[in-house]
Amino acid sequence: MWKKSELRAAPAPLEGPVVGTITGGTVIWFVLFLAQLPFYGWYADHGHTWFLWTCLAGGGLGLVGIWYVRRRDAAIKRAAATAAPDAA
Repeated sequence: MWKKSELRAAPAPLEGPVVGTITGGTVIWFVLFLAQLPFYGWYADHGHTWFLWTCLAGGGLGLVGIWYVRRRDAAIKRAAATAAPDAA
C-alpha cells in the first residue's frame, strides 16, 4: 500500500527534437505503406488490406502532426523572443 510520504512529485517533461521525431515517424509510416503496396493482392486475398490503409492513415496523420509541431515550435520561439527583452 502506498503511503502519502512515499509519493514524489512528477519530474519535469523532457524537451527534445520534436519536429524531427514526428517527421521521422511520418517517413517510416509512408515507407511501410510503399513497401507493402506490391503485396496488395495477397493482402486482399487474405483479408488484410487494413495493414496498408493503417500505414497510409499513419502517414497522413503524421503530416498533420508535422504541421502542428512546427507551429508549436515557432510559437514557443516567438514567446521566448518577446520575453527575453523583458527579462533583461
